[in-house]
Amino acid sequence: MAAPKMQNQAPSRSLDQRMDALRRANDVRVKRAQLKKDLKNGTVQVEAILSDPPEYVGTAKVVDMLMAVPKFGRVKAARFLSQCRISPSKTIAGLSDRQREELVNLLRH
Repeated sequence: MAAPKMQNQAPSRSLDQRMDALRRANDVRVKRAQLKKDLKNGTVQVEAILSDPPEYVGTAKVVDMLMAVPKFGRVKAARFLSQCRISPSKTIAGLSDRQREELVNLLRH
Protein backbone atom coordinates (compact mmCIF):
# COMPACT_ATOMS: atom_id res chain seq x y z
CA MET A 1 0.00 0.00 0.00
CA ALA A 2 1.15 3.46 -0.83
CA ALA A 3 1.48 5.93 2.02
CA PRO A 4 -0.59 9.10 1.74
CA LYS A 5 1.37 12.01 0.31
CA MET A 6 2.28 14.76 2.70
CA GLN A 7 2.43 18.28 1.35
CA ASN A 8 5.59 20.17 2.08
CA GLN A 9 4.57 23.66 3.05
CA ALA A 10 6.62 26.41 4.57
CA PRO A 11 5.46 27.33 8.04
CA SER A 12 3.04 30.22 8.02
CA ARG A 13 4.52 33.55 8.97
CA SER A 14 3.03 36.25 11.06
CA LEU A 15 2.19 39.61 9.59
CA ASP A 16 5.09 41.15 11.50
CA GLN A 17 7.54 38.65 9.99
CA ARG A 18 6.23 39.29 6.48
CA MET A 19 6.38 43.06 6.93
CA ASP A 20 9.93 42.83 8.30
CA ALA A 21 11.02 40.71 5.32
CA LEU A 22 9.39 43.18 2.93
CA ARG A 23 11.11 46.09 4.65
CA ARG A 24 14.51 44.39 4.38
CA ALA A 25 13.93 43.53 0.70
CA ASN A 26 12.96 47.13 -0.08
CA ASP A 27 16.02 48.40 1.77
CA VAL A 28 18.27 46.13 -0.31
CA ARG A 29 16.61 47.31 -3.53
CA VAL A 30 17.09 50.97 -2.61
CA LYS A 31 20.75 50.44 -1.67
CA ARG A 32 21.44 48.51 -4.90
CA ALA A 33 19.75 51.20 -6.99
CA GLN A 34 21.92 53.85 -5.33
CA LEU A 35 25.03 51.72 -5.86
CA LYS A 36 24.23 51.38 -9.56
CA LYS A 37 23.80 55.17 -9.83
CA ASP A 38 27.14 55.65 -8.06
CA LEU A 39 28.79 53.17 -10.44
CA LYS A 40 27.27 54.99 -13.42
CA ASN A 41 28.51 58.36 -12.10
CA GLY A 42 31.98 56.99 -11.35
CA THR A 43 31.86 57.84 -7.63
CA VAL A 44 32.28 54.13 -6.79
CA GLN A 45 34.59 51.70 -8.55
CA VAL A 46 33.25 48.25 -9.43
CA GLU A 47 36.62 46.75 -8.47
CA ALA A 48 36.11 47.94 -4.89
CA ILE A 49 32.61 46.44 -4.77
CA LEU A 50 33.84 43.10 -6.11
CA SER A 51 36.88 43.01 -3.82
CA ASP A 52 34.98 43.77 -0.63
CA PRO A 53 31.25 43.52 -1.31
CA PRO A 54 28.77 45.04 1.13
CA GLU A 55 26.19 42.60 2.52
CA TYR A 56 23.32 43.97 0.40
CA VAL A 57 25.21 43.20 -2.83
CA GLY A 58 25.90 39.53 -2.08
CA THR A 59 22.91 38.13 -3.95
CA ALA A 60 23.21 40.51 -6.90
CA LYS A 61 24.36 39.04 -10.21
CA VAL A 62 27.89 39.98 -11.27
CA VAL A 63 26.71 40.77 -14.80
CA ASP A 64 24.20 43.33 -13.46
CA MET A 65 26.92 45.15 -11.53
CA LEU A 66 29.22 45.16 -14.56
CA MET A 67 26.47 46.54 -16.77
CA ALA A 68 26.00 49.47 -14.37
CA VAL A 69 29.54 50.62 -15.20
CA PRO A 70 29.85 53.21 -17.99
CA LYS A 71 30.86 51.75 -21.38
CA PHE A 72 29.80 48.26 -20.28
CA GLY A 73 26.97 46.58 -22.09
CA ARG A 74 25.72 43.03 -22.16
CA VAL A 75 28.31 41.92 -24.74
CA LYS A 76 31.34 43.39 -22.99
CA ALA A 77 30.18 42.13 -19.59
CA ALA A 78 29.64 38.63 -21.04
CA ARG A 79 33.11 38.71 -22.62
CA PHE A 80 34.75 39.64 -19.30
CA LEU A 81 32.86 36.91 -17.47
CA SER A 82 33.79 34.39 -20.14
CA GLN A 83 37.48 35.33 -19.92
CA CYS A 84 37.38 34.72 -16.16
CA ARG A 85 35.35 31.50 -16.56
CA ILE A 86 32.40 32.91 -14.60
CA SER A 87 28.81 31.88 -15.31
CA PRO A 88 26.47 34.76 -16.26
CA SER A 89 24.12 33.66 -13.48
CA LYS A 90 26.82 33.86 -10.77
CA THR A 91 26.15 36.13 -7.81
CA ILE A 92 28.78 38.34 -6.22
CA ALA A 93 28.79 36.30 -3.00
CA GLY A 94 29.07 33.12 -5.07
CA LEU A 95 32.37 34.08 -6.69
CA SER A 96 35.34 31.97 -5.73
CA ASP A 97 38.52 33.73 -4.63
CA ARG A 98 40.13 32.90 -7.98
CA GLN A 99 37.20 34.25 -9.98
CA ARG A 100 37.00 37.40 -7.86
CA GLU A 101 40.73 38.10 -8.14
CA GLU A 102 40.84 37.38 -11.87
CA LEU A 103 37.85 39.64 -12.60
CA VAL A 104 39.20 42.51 -10.46
CA ASN A 105 42.61 42.27 -12.18
CA LEU A 106 40.96 42.24 -15.62
CA LEU A 107 38.87 45.32 -14.74
CA ARG A 108 41.90 47.24 -13.45
CA HIS A 109 43.80 46.81 -16.73
